[in-house]
Amino acid sequence: TVSGQVRVVAPGVTNAPTVASQGQHIWRYHPATHRYEIFSEGGGNAFGVELDDQGRLFSGHNGGDTRGFHYQQGAYLRKGFEKHGELSNPYAFGYFPHMPGTSGERFTHNFVLYQDTALPERYRGKLFGVEPLQGRLVMSEVTPEGSTFRTRDIERTVTSSDTWFRPVDIKTGPDGAIYVCDWYDRQVTHTRNQEGNIDTSNGRIYRLKAKGSAPLAPFDLGRLPSSQLIPFLEHSNRWFRQTALRVLADRHDPALAPAFRELALSSRGTTALEALWAWQVSGEFTGESALPLLRHADAAVRLWTVRLLADQGPLPPAAARRMEELAAGDPNVEVRAQLASSAQRLPAAQALPIVARLASRAEDAADPRVPLLCWWALERQCGPEPAAVLHLFEDSTLWTQPIVEGWLLERVMRRFAAAGTRADLLTCARLLQLAPLKEHSQRLMKGFEEAFKGRSLAGLPAELISAMARHEVGSPAFRLRQGDPEAVAGALRLISDPRAEARSRLEFVQVLGEARQPSAVPALVQLAVDPATGRDLRREAIRSLQSYDDPSVPARIIPAYAAMTGEVRVAAQTLLASRPAWAWQWVDAVSEGRLNATDIPRESIRRMQLFKGQDPHLARLNEALPRLWPGAGRPTTEVMQSQIHRFGDVLRGGKGDPYSGQKLFTATCASCHTLFARGGRVGPDLTSYQRGDLDVMLLHVVNPSAEIREGYENFLVETKDDRVLNGFLVERDNQVVVLRGADGQNFTLERKEIVELRAAGLSLMPEGLLDGMNDQQVRDLFAYLRSTQPLAN
Repeated sequence: TVSGQVRVVAPGVTNAPTVASQGQHIWRYHPATHRYEIFSEGGGNAFGVELDDQGRLFSGHNGGDTRGFHYQQGAYLRKGFEKHGELSNPYAFGYFPHMPGTSGERFTHNFVLYQDTALPERYRGKLFGVEPLQGRLVMSEVTPEGSTFRTRDIERTVTSSDTWFRPVDIKTGPDGAIYVCDWYDRQVTHTRNQEGNIDTSNGRIYRLKAKGSAPLAPFDLGRLPSSQLIPFLEHSNRWFRQTALRVLADRHDPALAPAFRELALSSRGTTALEALWAWQVSGEFTGESALPLLRHADAAVRLWTVRLLADQGPLPPAAARRMEELAAGDPNVEVRAQLASSAQRLPAAQALPIVARLASRAEDAADPRVPLLCWWALERQCGPEPAAVLHLFEDSTLWTQPIVEGWLLERVMRRFAAAGTRADLLTCARLLQLAPLKEHSQRLMKGFEEAFKGRSLAGLPAELISAMARHEVGSPAFRLRQGDPEAVAGALRLISDPRAEARSRLEFVQVLGEARQPSAVPALVQLAVDPATGRDLRREAIRSLQSYDDPSVPARIIPAYAAMTGEVRVAAQTLLASRPAWAWQWVDAVSEGRLNATDIPRESIRRMQLFKGQDPHLARLNEALPRLWPGAGRPTTEVMQSQIHRFGDVLRGGKGDPYSGQKLFTATCASCHTLFARGGRVGPDLTSYQRGDLDVMLLHVVNPSAEIREGYENFLVETKDDRVLNGFLVERDNQVVVLRGADGQNFTLERKEIVELRAAGLSLMPEGLLDGMNDQQVRDLFAYLRSTQPLAN
C-alpha cells in the first residue's frame, strides 16, 4: 500500500525505465519480469495488507465506521482524494466503499484473518484487528455480501488499563498463535511526539495462544529439498503453506510443474489453490495445460485460473471461449467478478464478449461490485476501440438487461461526452441512434448532461443535435443550458413564481448559475434579497450570482446583508468576497458606517487578502483591510499554543452544561459538522472522533490547520474573471473542477476558466471559534463536544 510516492527501478537491467507513481493504492512488482503495476487503486490510507487463504486481498483503514477494505483486481476504491489525488482514470465514474457493517471509532489499520487450527475453533475465520487509539484488539466476523464482504464486531479480545498500550501490528506465527506489537506511546499522532510522549523502553511483542500450547522446535524450511516441501502445501497452518510456496517460488523449478498440476486437478480447497499457485510460480503454467482448471469443482480454483491466464496477456482461443461460457453460466458471483476484472487486461475481441455475457446476468444487477467491474472493463475499450464498443450496442437485446440499463448506458454516454472530441461526440450521436426505446435515450442523455455540467454546450455537432431530436430527449434544464430563448423565459417565470414547486425553482436557479444568462440577474437578485424567499432558494440564488460580473449584484446584496442570517449570510459572505470590486464595496460599507466591522468575519477578510491582478479596486482594498481589521491575519502557532493552554486551564477549572453546549454547537459548529446525526456535512462527522482527549480537541478547535483530516483539505481557485474561491475538492476531471464551499454547497468551474488551483495548506474551519465566548460558554461547548451519547430531549 502506498500513501506517498514509490519509484521502482529494475535492478541489473540496462536502460530499464523508471516507474514512478504517487497516490493511495495496492501495487505489485514482478521480480522475474521487472514489471510494476497498480493492482487496485484507492483504499483507506492503510498501514498493511492481509491475504486470506483463498488469496483475497484486504487492508485496514485509517478512519472510522469500518474494519477496512476488500480489494479486487483493477478496481477503484474510495480514498483521500484531496490528499492523494483523484482516481487515475477520470472516467471511472464510481468507486467501491469500505466494507460495511461496523460502526465505531477510528481506527483498525491492520488485521489478520485467522485461518489456522492452533486456537479454539470459535476463532477460526475471524478478523483480529489492532486499535491503537483505543489500546485494544477487536475480533470481528467477516461474512460474504455478494462479491464482497461485510464485518460485524463480536468482542474486544484484548483490552488494557494501561493507556499507553498501543497495538500497531498483528501477525500469525508458525505455531498458529497471534503475535501483537505494542508501540507503547501516550498518543499515536505526529503532532505531539516532540513532547516526549514515546517510551522507547517498554515496547513489547505479545502472543495470544491456546492454553497449554508449547513453542515449536527450531526448523528451517529453506534447507529442505523441494520434494519435501510439497506436502507442506497441505498443512493446516497457513504460515507453513505460504512459506513453502515462497521457497518453491524462489527455486523456480520447472521439473516440479507436473506434480503441482496433478495436485491442483485432484485436490479440493486450499490444497488445490496452493498447488495451483505453486504450478504458476514454476514457470510452466500455460493456457492450454490449465484449461481443465476452468472446469474445476472449486470456485476459487476457477477464479484464480481466470486471473492467472489473463495476467499472461491475450488468451488462447479455447481459453477465451471457456471464459465467455463462464461469464454466461458460472454460478459463483466471485468468479464472475474476477472475469470482469480480468476482462480489463484483454484485447477488445476477447474482453467485450465476456462483458456482454456478464452484463446479461440479471442476478448481479444488485451486487455491490459486479456492475461497476463490468463498466471498468467496458471503459477500458472506449479509448482504443470505440467502434468495437459501439458494435456491442448494436445488439438491441443487450439494452434491456438490468446491468446495462442501470449501470452502463449512462456511464458509456458520459464517458464519450466527457472526453469531448468531435469523434467522441459523434459516438454519442451513434449511441442515441442505436437506442431502441425512448427511455434508453433518456438514460443516455442523463449521462450526457452529467458530463456537460458546468461546461459550455456551444459547438455540438449537427449529427448529435439530430440524434437528440430522434426521441425528443433532454431535460428542460438541458434546454435552458443550451440557451434556448423559450427555455430561458420559462425558467425566469418559474423561479419568480412563489406558487411553483420549490424543487423545480431550486433546480432552475442552480442551472442559471451555470448558464450565465444576463437576463437572469434581476430575478436572481430579487430572490436573494427578499426575506420572504425560502432559505434554500435564497441561498442558491446568491450562489448563482457568483457567475455574473454585474455591478447591480453588490449594489443590491450589501444593503440587505445586515438582516441576513445563518446559511444565507454565509453564502453572501462567499459571494461578496469573491471579486475585488465587490469586496471593496463591502468593505466601503464598513468605512461609511453602513455595516459594523464585526459583520464581516475574519475568514472573509483573509480571503480578500488573497486577491491578485490589476483590478483598480485592489489598492483601496489593500489599504482598508489592515486599517479596519488590524491583526486579521492568521495567528501564529505560538499565540494558538498559548490559547490552548489558557482554554485548558479554563476547562479544568470548572464544569460545563452539555445542554447549553448543544445550543452553542448548533450556533457555531453545526452548519459544518455533524454530531449524533445532527448538523451539516461540510466538515468531518465528529461522532466517531476521539473526543474524550481534551488536549487533542483543543488543538483541533484552536488550531484547525495543525492536522487536517484527509479528505478535508482546503483548495484555492483563482479564475480568469478575477474571482478567488475556496473549498473542499469534491471532483475534478479534464473538463471541470467541483468544490464544496463553507456553506456546504458544491460549485462547478470549467477548467478553461481557472488560472490557478492549489492546496491552501489551511483548514476550511476558521480559527478563533472560541474568541467570542466567555469561560463558562467554553466549558458548556466542550461538555457537549465530549458527550459520549446523544442528550435526552
